[in-house]
Amino acid sequence: MKFGSSGIRGIVNQEITSESALRIGRAVGTEMGSVVIGHDTRTSAEMIEYAVISGLLSMGCKVTRVGMVATPTLAYAAKDHDCGIMITASHNPPEYIGVKLFNPDGMAFDSAQQKTIEQLIEDDDIRLASWNRMHPVRTDANAVSNHISMILSGVEIKKRMRVVVDSGCGAASLTTPYLLRAMGCDVVTLNSQPDGFFPGHNPEPKKENLAALQSVVLGVNADLGIAHDGDADRMVAVDDRGGVVSNDKLLAFFGRYEARKKMIMPVDTSMLIDAVLPDIEITRTRVGDVFVAEEMKKSGAEFGGETSGTWIFPRISYCPDGIYAAARLVEILSREKERFSDLLASLPEYRIKRGSIPYPGDMKRIEKELRVLDFSDISTIDGIRLTFDDAWALVRPSGTEPIIRITVEGKQADDVEKLYLKIDDIIKGVINESSDSRSR
Repeated sequence: MKFGSSGIRGIVNQEITSESALRIGRAVGTEMGSVVIGHDTRTSAEMIEYAVISGLLSMGCKVTRVGMVATPTLAYAAKDHDCGIMITASHNPPEYIGVKLFNPDGMAFDSAQQKTIEQLIEDDDIRLASWNRMHPVRTDANAVSNHISMILSGVEIKKRMRVVVDSGCGAASLTTPYLLRAMGCDVVTLNSQPDGFFPGHNPEPKKENLAALQSVVLGVNADLGIAHDGDADRMVAVDDRGGVVSNDKLLAFFGRYEARKKMIMPVDTSMLIDAVLPDIEITRTRVGDVFVAEEMKKSGAEFGGETSGTWIFPRISYCPDGIYAAARLVEILSREKERFSDLLASLPEYRIKRGSIPYPGDMKRIEKELRVLDFSDISTIDGIRLTFDDAWALVRPSGTEPIIRITVEGKQADDVEKLYLKIDDIIKGVINESSDSRSR
């Protein structure tokens, strides 16, 4: 089993089973003496959690369960332990499950830690603990209230805001609505009943899944809408006019208030950020919150995030915290005289198109074909990023799904569309050739 860009993840009882979860628990228990563990709303989450706990206990590890919580809640609880373990598949469909590992400062396990755990998972000679080193499992029911209290201590709104919260039937159901009400907001909720089947919509908070949120924001004349994924490490916003806010714009928007000198983001982020924040030193990393957090910690950056809707505020944690991001956004807007949509309208516009193609194969052939294009610069930090005169394109394999992701951005919509189609044709051509060669 290997770590992707956000933990270990796969389809339940196929790629991730109770047996593999047991091995993960033993691997972590070999390195850590005290672990806090939680899970999201997925139907398979407790099965995997119990298996991980069995593995931890078999190594003599002390285990504390916090129950059904959001990922940032679990990461915050990790401060009192050697490690935090979250059972979740985040934004993936309900048949997926996964395991995320966190350090006490909220940062996901870094590359070196991941490699160690991967090696231990494959080790069949791990020495189990003796009977007299076993510990009872402890239960802590205060993780959610502790997380909420920490956030409340650092935010304050200046005027009452009406907010619609779509928790996506995920773990934020127990956190964000209550937090915003405690801040003094008038809160309307959608899909705020925990349900691992995610009946409201797919758990990924992207535009095609947020029609109901957009409609309700307009219907109740709200100041903004908030949407989370299954484990609430992500936060997506809808403005007062019912428009889903581009995460690239929201990254630039947050950057205006959070970044003083340095800001970190992955290679798939918009050149909008560079235009809006010309005096901020911006560094781009591989895609994945752990890589963003690693660079933030190393460089001392004040803010970082990803276009997936993850936002990292190091003054509270190195874990992406969609719940704190929601509270902070509400706080910012409550202090502004202009409405959210008007503030966003002041940001420059760039044309960006993102898509994906199912493909679990090798990127070498694709990279070879892409290198024939007439580009001015190339980066291979993560996939292939090509820079052109007035545009850029990124082609990279997903770290969580068997797909190739394509991102193209430029100043003109026609140029973006043409470049996207050209790259799409190149990738599909490689895939078809690979299929033909296998069938012969």
